[in-house]
Amino acid sequence: MNRDHLPAPVIGAGRTLIRRYGMTTAALRPGPDFLLIGAKRGGSTSLYYGLLEHPRIMPLFPSARLLPKRNDTKGVHYFDSHYELGDAWYRSHFPAVAARRAASRRAGGRVLVGEGSPYYLFHPLAAERAGRDVPDTKILLILRDPVERAFSHYRERRRQNAEDLPTFEDALAAEADRLAGEADKIRTCPGYRSYAHEQQSYRAQSEYAPHLRRWLLHFPPERVHVLVAEEFYADQQKAIDEVATFLGLPKAPLPKAASKVWNPAPSADLKPETRQSLAEHYAPFNADLEKLLGRSLPWTKP
Repeated sequence: MNRDHLPAPVIGAGRTLIRRYGMTTAALRPGPDFLLIGAKRGGSTSLYYGLLEHPRIMPLFPSARLLPKRNDTKGVHYFDSHYELGDAWYRSHFPAVAARRAASRRAGGRVLVGEGSPYYLFHPLAAERAGRDVPDTKILLILRDPVERAFSHYRERRRQNAEDLPTFEDALAAEADRLAGEADKIRTCPGYRSYAHEQQSYRAQSEYAPHLRRWLLHFPPERVHVLVAEEFYADQQKAIDEVATFLGLPKAPLPKAASKVWNPAPSADLKPETRQSLAEHYAPFNADLEKLLGRSLPWTKP
């Protein structure tokens, strides 16, 4: 089906009916086997759709193969932006037990389902909520050079006409004021959603170590697998194989189409002085991250 030929009201009505059906059958829909928690603009989209090429990983419900959707749904954003909608709403996005069993028979082994919401890493409550609601799930995280990620985030907002400030430097200068008090409001005001916290936190979202530490308070290290975006793009097959092993799945060859890079944003026009300033800002965060991971990172090498 081609969604481009359908009126928007028809698409909207269809989504509403599907979600209602999913919610009425939520008790038959197990939650996620894995969560891909970020980072935003860090390669999570490429990683998620690469994982969907594995024969024993199912897409979320409903599958794009059955509806006029361009791509399978990647993220539900339940533990960050939609938590007030409740568990039945969340589970409505996952395949039912019967569908999983049928897929397992076709694949010759148990299939897994997960979702990828990159704001989870940075959101101040997502880790606690996930640890309480889905404590047995496994956590995936892909991290990119923090300077590159921050600038890519800004470039994305500009492309979407969602950032008024004309330069990255202007946005960095405004960030502290934009974010002032927002994390506290998220923590204390049920249902509060902050555009500034999610979308204008260019510098802050690349301060990876404290965000990862928050997740490690709720999920033990053996349930957390961290990838480095630069290594992922250099050898996607190796990276996907490592994730499969972490998830308890056999390795499987990726089709050539799986090497697509989603949402690229070249950074050749980032000013050298801005790059240097950010690199200095991130140095202590990178050092802490290397201690957490027990390994060196490609963007810290001279």
